[in-house]
Amino acid sequence: MHTRRRPRSLRAHRSLRAYGTLIAAAGLLVSACSTGHSTSAASPAGAAVLRALPAATPSELSAYYGQRPDWRDCGVEGFQCATLKAPLDYADPAAGDIRLAVARKKATGPGERLGSLLVNPGGPGGSAVDYLQSYAGIGYPAEVRARYDMVAVDPRGVARSEPVECLNGRRMDAYTQTDTTPDDAREKTALADAYKGFAEACGRRSAKVLRHVSTVEAARDMDVVRAALGDEKLTYVGASYGTFLGATYAGLFPERVGRLVLDGAMDPSLPARKMNQDQTAGFETAFRSFAKDCVRRSDCPLGGAGTPPEQVGKNLKAFFRQLDATPLDTGDADGRRLGEALATTGVIAAMYDEGAWPMLREALTAAMKEKDGAGLLVLSDSYYERGADGRYANLMSANAAVNCLDLPPAFSSPEEVEKGVPDFEKASPVFGEGLAWASLSCAYWPVKPTGEPRSIAAKGSAPIVVVGTTRDPATPYAWARALASQLSAGTLLTYDGDGHTAYGRGSACIDSAINRYLLEGTPPKNGKRC
Repeated sequence: MHTRRRPRSLRAHRSLRAYGTLIAAAGLLVSACSTGHSTSAASPAGAAVLRALPAATPSELSAYYGQRPDWRDCGVEGFQCATLKAPLDYADPAAGDIRLAVARKKATGPGERLGSLLVNPGGPGGSAVDYLQSYAGIGYPAEVRARYDMVAVDPRGVARSEPVECLNGRRMDAYTQTDTTPDDAREKTALADAYKGFAEACGRRSAKVLRHVSTVEAARDMDVVRAALGDEKLTYVGASYGTFLGATYAGLFPERVGRLVLDGAMDPSLPARKMNQDQTAGFETAFRSFAKDCVRRSDCPLGGAGTPPEQVGKNLKAFFRQLDATPLDTGDADGRRLGEALATTGVIAAMYDEGAWPMLREALTAAMKEKDGAGLLVLSDSYYERGADGRYANLMSANAAVNCLDLPPAFSSPEEVEKGVPDFEKASPVFGEGLAWASLSCAYWPVKPTGEPRSIAAKGSAPIVVVGTTRDPATPYAWARALASQLSAGTLLTYDGDGHTAYGRGSACIDSAINRYLLEGTPPKNGKRC
């Protein structure tokens, strides 16, 4: 995820990480889902509602809630690490444990310590521990770090917390290069086979955890961590999918909500197809903003001054079609060439942060005019968290595992996708076809979904700040408005700008409002715009 990491020059970015919350090829499918431990009722609009768990901690969970971290040096200066346990299955705690990796950086002072501030960068599948050590623990405002112990826990199935494993190395390389805009029956079969192969590998290699990586279970884990840290209530900042995780926590434990910031918010009431289609429109909005900026600059390879965004999009699509027929050399040590799939992913990666737009222009210029695909490959690798050694982080595996468990699939067959493509192309002429076909992946998942779309009210909670960015590519602004209206104590904070999420990305107005809330407990006025 690393939503706030700024791009450097193209030449310096051989190990670039993604700029925004990373989403899988399947799309960012998140839902407010439930397990057998919560019940639902119909909302006035007819949607299900996530209901709170009993306030009293069940006796069979008392050992988990009674844990205390055994902090140790974890090899990064200033940070400590520990391992906590949670039940693999909350419905059957006797079935075994799952280990959760936790890290912290203690409050630096001066000032009275306010407790722990948990952070999550999103995904699902992003390592919160990595995020804490690379950004939040050193880059959050000094006044916040002075008063809070900065804490992160990798959610179950992610990174250091018993990670889901699927494809590795060369097989993952092949998977990321699969054509997601199939032109004929053979290519459609190849795409379906790729999704089946990925799902089968996950089921084979991660059988123990695959049924137990839902967002509800991860939210329950956060309450175990809260108790282990000795905090009466949870203070939390979550970005993108992290907003869904935080909102789910609030829905399950409203009386334990402290100060929650949900930045780049999700709408948990949406089914997978609607969510994917909305996100597709979000990437179109972001691309149009990029296109308008691009044509005003002398180094734009997609059009000159005055070229309308629609034509810029057509020019990019024409380039993608050329790559579909004739991939470009990249100089990659493993022989990978830049085809349409990797190029599209590279462009999407740059939509997360307007700071990446100069790099995207440079990469597109090299590819379109010099037949050098290296720059777009770097962007694509950053999105997939592929290292220079050819190894992938478990981001994409965990992303699929959580998404496919949280919601029924957007499409159940290639035939359904074909019928749905026009709606996706209407949402985005540039990305619609590929994102429609990418939404097929959960159809072949080896574990049945346990969740469904649910709204979250969290009645009785303290005020919760929901942040939305008007031209956010991955979490459209309408989702923030929807979540703020669902939450009984939600207050909406709006950033009128580009990029994914808002806190810590350069807006003094946003940062001061959130800092005041975290330090003083005073939320911004509902509807405040920056």
